[in-house]
Amino acid sequence: MLIYAKQPIYYLINNYPQMIKTLYLVKEIEKKEYSRLMKMGFEVKRIPNEAAQKMCKNASHQGFLAEVSDFKPHTYKLFLRKNFILVLSGLTDVGNIGALVRSAYALGVDAIIACGVKQLAFDGIVRSSTGALFDMPFAIEHNVHDVINDFKMSGFTVYGADASGSDIKEVTISEKKVLVLGSEGEGLTSRTLSKLDQVISIKMAHEFDSLNVSVAGAILMDRMGERT
Repeated sequence: MLIYAKQPIYYLINNYPQMIKTLYLVKEIEKKEYSRLMKMGFEVKRIPNEAAQKMCKNASHQGFLAEVSDFKPHTYKLFLRKNFILVLSGLTDVGNIGALVRSAYALGVDAIIACGVKQLAFDGIVRSSTGALFDMPFAIEHNVHDVINDFKMSGFTVYGADASGSDIKEVTISEKKVLVLGSEGEGLTSRTLSKLDQVISIKMAHEFDSLNVSVAGAILMDRMGERT
């Protein structure tokens, strides 16, 4: 798996150097730092910018690329012992998913389950989460309804985000909780909404269509953590 850009790569260097197979450097770095990297157990190669651009398909690599071990998702049933779960139903945009991973890790979510997809571009999620994906237990399970049923049977209260829901500021949140977020364009389906214990929303000061799912998700995760 190839990742690029300075921030996610240095996150791995400082926290998970064993995940890195080869580090590719385009820009010159300080001799002291180069010496440190050479002692960390992975191969370090200098490459020209033309080669780097080809490797990352002309994306912005900021002078740093790395070949790392593939990310391996967890089995979601291991999460039944945790307290705060984020479920992403039908989300496919790696930028939004990565932002949600980063926010979830910062705001105390214990694990994330992506539903309605068979696979995800984990290299993109690593980049957009600036490496936080490696610290966040993450699973893929196609059927969101099976996931909701399993967590409800395990004593969780399942909340879902929709504009029709109750204001999150007025909702008492259970200790064992699941937050379900819908897809970027369609939101949660009517069938999924019918399976929730409670539908919640963010009441806005001014009339506006909706917030980006990663922004809305971060607000809800923060408020759900506060209102336990």
